[in-house]
Amino acid sequence: MKILVTGGAGYIGSHTTLLLLNAGYDVIVFDNFSNASAESIRQVEALTDKKTILIEGDIRSRKDLEEVFSNHKIDAVIHFAGLKAVGESVEQPLRYYENNVCGTVQLCEVMAEHGCRQIVFSSSATVYGDPHTTPIKEDFPLSATNPYGRSKLFVEEILKDLYISDAEWKVILLRYFNPVGAHESGRIGEDPSGIPNNLMPFIAQTAVGKREKLSIFGNDYDTHDGTGVRDYIHVVDLAEGHLKALEKLPDIKGVLTVNLGTGQGYSVLDMVKAFEKASGKKVPYVFAPRRNGDIAKCYADPAYAKKVLGWEAKRGIEEMCEDTWRWQSQNPNGYTY
Repeated sequence: MKILVTGGAGYIGSHTTLLLLNAGYDVIVFDNFSNASAESIRQVEALTDKKTILIEGDIRSRKDLEEVFSNHKIDAVIHFAGLKAVGESVEQPLRYYENNVCGTVQLCEVMAEHGCRQIVFSSSATVYGDPHTTPIKEDFPLSATNPYGRSKLFVEEILKDLYISDAEWKVILLRYFNPVGAHESGRIGEDPSGIPNNLMPFIAQTAVGKREKLSIFGNDYDTHDGTGVRDYIHVVDLAEGHLKALEKLPDIKGVLTVNLGTGQGYSVLDMVKAFEKASGKKVPYVFAPRRNGDIAKCYADPAYAKKVLGWEAKRGIEEMCEDTWRWQSQNPNGYTY
């Protein structure tokens, strides 16, 4: 099977590409490298001793997409490509809608023209907005507290409408919680451009001495220590969820929606303490005001993923921190050598 992985050089995309290659799939990685490096794919190829087809292109460019689908017979798409920073989305909503929503519309149009109607979409737990209760199940009400979350929600609705219009489409929506960690080799991991948008790179960069201190946004939430609680999932567990979804794709009818999380919530301070233990380094921090769009608690009920995909997270908080530290300490400047 030939799989197109949009955003395949990024953090989750590169880990998924590695597993796809090891599983025997032919992989085309399509990325505009706005928040990724071609070095990640070179490392993936070295780790697997297999080759990908790496194409620089943008999902907003019909010409780029047409070229890929005209030159390759693609069986299914795993769609990661998208902007993903909550804070930035509040400041630049139109950029997020243009990239995440309009880009996906272009992708689906070109897929349909070329007879490819199987897609696994990288969605997010942000589509649940500020949930009234936790753990979060797939049938919870949907809303969003920021443009990033709304862009994911809009794409989910577009893909559902697409199936209603054409029953040949097979769609799996994977709503992930908070990806952390790195490959156990220490050779691929999260390498954000500029200022990180997620907690773990901030913690890791502070521990390695790249940053003076960590800012913790909000210490007055209704949680056990006042800091926000999230469901952190190891990126390799998350990547394995995509392989399970890909295997399931030909058998489904319509649109399948699945949470990918551990079911365990950890606060920001829990993560800081676990990282200090894993790295043997102190992580200085200060408290800062809450950020717009942030919520107190968010963690998954992962039971449905086990039932329909046969998938569950295997790696705990210790492994998440140890693998992140290995990557960060071996690659203090990420993929820039």
